[in-house]
Amino acid sequence: MKGPLFYAKILLFGEYGIIKDSKGLAIPYNSYQGALKVSENLSDLAKESNNNLLKFHQYLSELNTDIVHFNLDAFKSDIDKGMCFDSSIPQGYGVGSSGALVAAIYDKYVDDKITVLENLTRVKLLKLKEIFSLMESFFHGKSSGLDPLNSYLSLPILINSKDNLEATGIPSQKGGDGAVFLLDSEMTGETAPMVNIFMNKMKKEGFRKMLDEDFAHYTDACIDDFLHGNVSSLFGNVKQLSKVVLSNFKPMIPSNFHSLWQKGIDTNAYYFKLCGSGGGGYILGFTEDYEKAKKILKNYKLELVYRF
Repeated sequence: MKGPLFYAKILLFGEYGIIKDSKGLAIPYNSYQGALKVSENLSDLAKESNNNLLKFHQYLSELNTDIVHFNLDAFKSDIDKGMCFDSSIPQGYGVGSSGALVAAIYDKYVDDKITVLENLTRVKLLKLKEIFSLMESFFHGKSSGLDPLNSYLSLPILINSKDNLEATGIPSQKGGDGAVFLLDSEMTGETAPMVNIFMNKMKKEGFRKMLDEDFAHYTDACIDDFLHGNVSSLFGNVKQLSKVVLSNFKPMIPSNFHSLWQKGIDTNAYYFKLCGSGGGGYILGFTEDYEKAKKILKNYKLELVYRF
């Protein structure tokens, strides 16, 4: 048995802001994917995955909710047969490894699931997000449910606010010089500690003010520019957002990348922002000249996400 593929995701804009109800834009990232599979001869990695699925099964069986019903017997039976989540999505990298797993479990073991082929009304999207939030909380302690939603639908999702989501289209890629790319920090990050740092910062009025005014303003402007193909305006707003993040989210940026982050702002060769919760994993880059950025960042592993 091998189930359908579920893809990684990239939150282009909105990390942390969506906790505070500002806008976000998430897109599927098809370079990485995962699927449930049953195998009799499990590798050490597959055994670990199988064991984690058993813990996840236990968590789901203890959930006290009426909004979703799992076929827990079928799930347990497949775990006993040696099921694992066979995934190429790097863990702790901010691209939704647990989200893809949650989407796969929902797809296979929910009796009355909302399918991708239905007319996805806002009510259905919010219900899916609520279910996925409950499920993914097993991995992070607190989850918006957005990663599994993106992975399950394999569509770009525009988050207008906590209660206002819509599947959206993004401009088709052009063969120009500009690009969105991932830089590999070669460190893993954990979501829960980063979110805890953020929540502690939220206790300070100055930080809340910065988030409501500067961070939300530039995030919203970037999303608007990206969706409408306003590339020149986009890079101006991404630069401002990059400055705000470097000034206010330093604990989420690995310390050995602070000067490289600043260098991009000073030279306009590229601009960095967090990819997911930060603390390691990928850093998201934007550049008007990808070839030039590649030369400057030649000592780092880069992956192309989108061309302007």
